[in-house]
Amino acid sequence: MTEVRVPTLGESVTEATVATWFKKPGDSVAVDEMLCELETDKVSVEVPAPAAGTLTKILAEEGSTVEANARLAVISGGEGAATTAKESAPAPAADSKGGKDIEDAPSAKKAMAENNISRDAVTGTGRDGRVMKEDVAKAIAAGSSAASAPEAKSAPRAPSSADDASREERVKMTRLRQTIARRLKESQNTAAMLTTYNEVDMSAVMELRNEYKVLFEKKHGVKLGFMSFFTKACCHALNEVPDVNAEIDGTDVVYKNYVHMGIAVGTPTGLVVPVVRNADAMSFAEIEKTINGLGVKARDGKLSMADMQGGTFTISNGGVYGSLMSSPILNPPQSGILGMHKIQDRAMVVNGEIVVRPMMYLALSYDHRIVDGKGAVTFLVRVKEALEDPRRLLMDL
Repeated sequence: MTEVRVPTLGESVTEATVATWFKKPGDSVAVDEMLCELETDKVSVEVPAPAAGTLTKILAEEGSTVEANARLAVISGGEGAATTAKESAPAPAADSKGGKDIEDAPSAKKAMAENNISRDAVTGTGRDGRVMKEDVAKAIAAGSSAASAPEAKSAPRAPSSADDASREERVKMTRLRQTIARRLKESQNTAAMLTTYNEVDMSAVMELRNEYKVLFEKKHGVKLGFMSFFTKACCHALNEVPDVNAEIDGTDVVYKNYVHMGIAVGTPTGLVVPVVRNADAMSFAEIEKTINGLGVKARDGKLSMADMQGGTFTISNGGVYGSLMSSPILNPPQSGILGMHKIQDRAMVVNGEIVVRPMMYLALSYDHRIVDGKGAVTFLVRVKEALEDPRRLLMDL
């Protein structure tokens, strides 16, 4: 008999919710085969089988809350039983090209089950044709599922009439969504939050990017995006206005002589903020590679606790969703967050003439307890100057 226990969940995380079981009692399992997925306050954690055998009992059902090292299930029989069970069970689907058994990503299995999508309706892009979570998302978007995805319904609003109640659906918030809601409200209740705005002419960045993007990708193997410019510009500004990169601890102010840049990423399960550590010491290529890698992990639900801890400042890009202007909420205990927005052609007066320029509104939300108005405006102006003349970043001006 082998017990399956909750793995180490990470610093300051003491409990998790059982989100999905990929196996049921009586199923044979192989060593390291994914058994279930747990959802913590910050990330999803997949639990592999510690031994081969037969899953005889599930001790924590879906939706239950479990503590670190708690018992999840029992595997019996050892390798011999697993082998026997596998011999009598139907063989798993094989790759038509190589004849290999394909184990789809657990997150993809979960998404297919939730959206009632047939495995045959999804084209896997992973190794040996393995279906990944993004493959399921593409199938949903293309309308290629064998059965239509269930229609999303709005959350119930009280009070509701009897007729309305029969057409409503109540769904428990995921642990991640509960944490997002709690932390955002705590941020509003704790910090003296204020937002200041500016706008930036993106012409210079766009011209520079268009001129070098092919050479950049050829040499570094990653595309040159806007995030590296904004990350560099923010690091430059944080060096001049360190209060925006500091945090309050009781009656102390803790100044960070480094920049761990949080990059807000929207995922199907909610907003997460992976961290680019020591961004101030990175090149453009290193920043782009790191952001790209974290983005892939976020979409696949593979972010670790270490990937999301220690941020000192955050950048949130609402422009990818079409947002023209917003007031981002602080990511505590940080004292500043920069909101990027949609680039839009607008008529501007330049040297006495009206010209059309690609403009973006910038928003800096900050904790007024530690950052005064002068510091906030100075920070935003330095970001604007660096983006409108990217040569300043190279010359450290």
